[in-house]
Formats: sequence, C-alpha cells, structure tokens
Amino acid sequence: MKNILLCGLMVMLLATGCSSGSDNADNETAATLEVPYVVLNDGHRMPVLGLGTWTQDNDTAEESVYTAIKCGYRLIDTARYYGNEAGVGRGVRRAMDEGIITREDIFITSKIVPGSYADYDELIAQSNRTLGLGYIDLMLIHQPGYREKELYRALERAVKNGTVKSLGISNYYTPEEFRAITEGAKIMPVIVQNENHICYQNTDLQKYLEPFGVIIESWYPFGGRGHVREVLNDAVIGKIARDHGKSAAQVILRWHIQAGYVVIPGSSSPEHIAENIDVFGFELTDEEMNIIAGLNQGRRFENW
Repeated sequence: MKNILLCGLMVMLLATGCSSGSDNADNETAATLEVPYVVLNDGHRMPVLGLGTWTQDNDTAEESVYTAIKCGYRLIDTARYYGNEAGVGRGVRRAMDEGIITREDIFITSKIVPGSYADYDELIAQSNRTLGLGYIDLMLIHQPGYREKELYRALERAVKNGTVKSLGISNYYTPEEFRAITEGAKIMPVIVQNENHICYQNTDLQKYLEPFGVIIESWYPFGGRGHVREVLNDAVIGKIARDHGKSAAQVILRWHIQAGYVVIPGSSSPEHIAENIDVFGFELTDEEMNIIAGLNQGRRFENW
C-alpha cells in the first residue's frame, strides 16, 4: 500500500445471496470479512471499497444498497444528480432496521453540482432529508462549475454544523484546478473523486495531492460505458487473474486498492456486487503492480 494508511475494520459478511463464486464462498453461513479503511486527513475513517449507484433509479438503488450491505459493503456513493438518494437511504435504513448495521457502521457519500442555485445550504439540507440518515459522511462538489467556490463555502459550513462530516471534490484533474478550488479554504478536501482505471491512472495528481493527505477515489474503475469489455478483456489483466484464480474485475479492484485509491464499482447485480468485494484474500506482487502501472495511457473515456 502506498500513500495512505490502511487499517482493518471487521464486519460480518452475510453470505446468503452474496457468494462470489470463490472457493471459500458458503451460502449457508456467515463469514467474517476484513474490510480495510483509510484514515482521512480530517481523522474520519472511510472504507477503501464501496458501491457506486450512478444510473440506478430509487427502487434499484434500494435493492443494490441493501444487497451490498449484506455482502459487507460499508461505503455507498450517490449524488443529487443521480436522483436516487431516497432509494439509497431506504436501502440503508432497511439494513439498519434488520440489525445488520448501525448508522455509525456505514459511510455515505453524496454530491452537488454547482450552478445558479439560490441556496446551497438548503440543497445540502435537502440531500440530508432525502437520505434520511441524520447526516452525510462525505459531500462532494460534483464537478467544476459556476459558483463552485460558494458551494465549497457552504460545504465548510455544513461540516462545521455537523450535517456533513467531511467534504471533497469530484472531477478535478490537475493541480491547477485543485489550487483554484481550495484557495482560501478553511477545510481541505479529504477526497478527489475522479475517473480512474488502468488506462487513466491519475498518478501525477496522486503524487501532487500526497502532501495534503488527499486521496483519489476512483469512479468507473472498469472504464465505464462502452469500455468495460475492453478493460476487462485486457490480456495482461487476464493473465494476472488466471495466476491468482480471480476474475479480471477482482484484479483491477485489487490494483486500485494497493495503488492507494478508494474505489467504488457500480452494479445492481447481486453476483457482481458479491464478486467486487471479494478482493481482500489475495495480493498482487510488486511485479504485477508495476506491470499494471505500465498499462497507463493517460486516456480518459469521459469528459466530466
């Protein structure tokens, strides 16, 4: 692991409906899963792997979140723009009502797109009400835009009053963009959430952010719309996967974690949700990590 400190967080993996097909999977009993977390630069803890919910409607998000929590996930990512905060909140509360988790066990991220809105403080409050979980663990500026600095100040106020625990930014890709949004900030971001995959590895930005204690969180870890097959069928990844008896997706997620990223693969498939969290029982070698680093082309697939 580089750049960030990993600590073990023990949770119960409720195996029913959560088999990834691995040799140790057992659908009849519960197993103990060690889910690592990072200590953010504000002292809060964040799991290194979570569930993304982009493109899911409220009903789908509720089921995905509930399934993910049963499988051991403790990090859930949503956004106002996704239109599924209500479903995410329902899925979390359902798991809480069944005693699977407490509110303190789960880490919820949401985002706000900057723009010509009348009141950012009210938008943050609306997200809190829609999620219905008392507070938001991490709120991000969804992307650069009009009045982004005003949104940053509103997020700082929310952290101060406790309705948001940590703040961050998303889709800021250069040191210049980072310096511009954080100029005059009273609270530094804990996370920069960016497109990040084997073809675009954010390594220069990661190196720049290290002195600030800011971590890069990877969305579209498999390349995203129109590119998943290309990334998962990469011959280098395929060989490493065969050597470990794992899927290409699991190798890619393991690479993200060992390279110092937080990663949020999105899925509504119970099988893929279970497969994606089954990445803590093996490690890539230094040689394999270097080989995957060599796949970096500096090629983004999206323009957000």
